[in-house]
Amino acid sequence: MPSSRFVPQAETPGLAPRRIAADILDNVLTRRRSLDDQLDGGGAHPGLKTLSDRDRALMRRLVATALRRLGTLRHLFSRLLDRGLPTDAPRAESALLIGAAQILWLDVPDHAAVDLSVRLVQADRRAARYAGLINAVLRRCAREGRALIGEGDDGLRDLPPWLQARWVHHYGEAGARAIAAAIGHEPPLDLTVKADPPGWALRLHGEVLPTGTVRAALSGAVTLLPGFAEGAWWVQDAAAALPARLFGDVTGLAIADLCAAPGGKTAQLAHGGARVTAVDRSEARLGRLRDNLARLHLAADTVAADAAAWSGGPFDGVLIDAPCSATGTLRRHPDIAWLKQERDLEQLVPLQRALLGRAAELLKPGGTLVYCTCSLEPEEGEQAIAWLLAEGAPFTRKPIEPAEVGGRAEFINADGDLRTLPSQLPHDDPRLSGLDGFFAARLVRR
Repeated sequence: MPSSRFVPQAETPGLAPRRIAADILDNVLTRRRSLDDQLDGGGAHPGLKTLSDRDRALMRRLVATALRRLGTLRHLFSRLLDRGLPTDAPRAESALLIGAAQILWLDVPDHAAVDLSVRLVQADRRAARYAGLINAVLRRCAREGRALIGEGDDGLRDLPPWLQARWVHHYGEAGARAIAAAIGHEPPLDLTVKADPPGWALRLHGEVLPTGTVRAALSGAVTLLPGFAEGAWWVQDAAAALPARLFGDVTGLAIADLCAAPGGKTAQLAHGGARVTAVDRSEARLGRLRDNLARLHLAADTVAADAAAWSGGPFDGVLIDAPCSATGTLRRHPDIAWLKQERDLEQLVPLQRALLGRAAELLKPGGTLVYCTCSLEPEEGEQAIAWLLAEGAPFTRKPIEPAEVGGRAEFINADGDLRTLPSQLPHDDPRLSGLDGFFAARLVRR
């Protein structure tokens, strides 16, 4: 992390999580650093270790809400600022984003949201001269903000233009609006449990989804929840849990999980009785996978290698969880919308095709390939499989049946492949609705 720009001052209660949230927002919006990079591992913000669990949860919610509602908030500021946002002090925008997010969507008193945002800019050498402006804008936001954000809202404002255009084209205007609305909500906590889903749903005040995932509207430190230390479950979005289930009974089968880290699908296969070889090019990410498996009391062989060039097997099954744009995960990773660009697909598609091309060499005749991506972009899903089959690869599609995905026929497209959308799995409580956007296809090697 670069050295702090802040003027030393006595810490005001509640300021630390907001200051760290502002740092992280600045890094996303001006330095294009991902949330994952700033929240975990060696690149994590150094101030995180000083926060209580409660303040850390608040910080995460501040950042996520500001990014989920970034388009709406910038529209609001355009109405409240005659000269636009200051361009010479990034902290001015991040303080406004955090303050307005609290006023409009979080259970924080308006006066506290305004005061702490003003203190944020007062502590920054470049932004301090805008303290009066921040105070005035946020006070107007408290009075007029809810009315102003509803003006001319087409339901797509919180998506960058390139995603708006793509999703309207591929899913229609109504479909794109439904997806945008779904990713505007904070997602629930989804868990894959080893046994007794109803019992764990009861203990965690949640419910069991038709697909078998346990879902709860909980926040805070996952590590403190019942069952974590014992290895009874792992965090995994309901959609992410579906591809590994497409192998059916894996008892005794040899399965390669390519691009495996952080290991949710590896854990599913190992728990199901498969002999899993988890391949990932990042030794650091494989270390995290091994740690996760150790907590879960599960085992797999791990290989640090480029999966597109790795030789092994032959295997009964190959799971390719291909690197992708991850546009299906914006509910959980709202920074992706503002960090990715359409041209990123030009680099990702050749890599996905290389992985698909490698699969035939790793599989036994009659073996099963499951290819998946957490992307809503057809180039990374439907079109990738169409390309593979058109190239004459020795595969036959094995259509997915509704019974394999909890009876949810709407998850299956006309080709028999899995295609989930964030707007699916509606619930009366928005905190318990939706799932990530995923694509998966199942093919059998001839």
